[in-house]
Amino acid sequence: MSKGLLIVVSGPSGTGKGTVCAELLSQTPELAYSISATTRQPRDGEVDGRNYYFLDREKFEQLIADGGFLEYANVYGNYYGTPLGKIEERRAAGQDILLEIDTQGALNVMEKCPDGLFIFLLPPSLPELERRIRGRGSETPESLARRLGAAKQEIEIGRRYTYVVINDTVRQAVSRIKSIMVAEHCRIDKEEVIAEVLNNENE
Repeated sequence: MSKGLLIVVSGPSGTGKGTVCAELLSQTPELAYSISATTRQPRDGEVDGRNYYFLDREKFEQLIADGGFLEYANVYGNYYGTPLGKIEERRAAGQDILLEIDTQGALNVMEKCPDGLFIFLLPPSLPELERRIRGRGSETPESLARRLGAAKQEIEIGRRYTYVVINDTVRQAVSRIKSIMVAEHCRIDKEEVIAEVLNNENE
């Protein structure tokens, strides 16, 4: 059995990562979601243990000291991290795992898991990104300017990812990611498939 894919999706704040990943999971029930931990406060509608593990700073820093994260980062004053948990165990069993993390975290995962599938999600344009962030209604003028400035730097980091996907519509973005997953499975399964065909040459 081939090892499952570690699919890392990230991109600038406001790109729609959460919406795209939720729809991808809805359409791909065999895909497992790795829930991240964070010290930020929950947003409206977010549930502990479903959207994030919401931890206080002391607990998070203790887990860092214990080596309990695949990656972690401090973003805008809050910690975010990927608990090690059963990620590798699930992958060894052939299950694909989805990580939705920021670019800082993705760069750390690239170091530890170079066999990961890294997908960078982009907005159609920077003005559209600003419109989406404003639409949240939760940003001050200062935080909006900070996020837009950071977005330009993060977009440059996208060059280091395996694939770049434009999130013009959720439907199209999800379709592209699913196509990427199929192609990657064909690539990593090729040795197994070739061996099976050669072993059955007398049939």
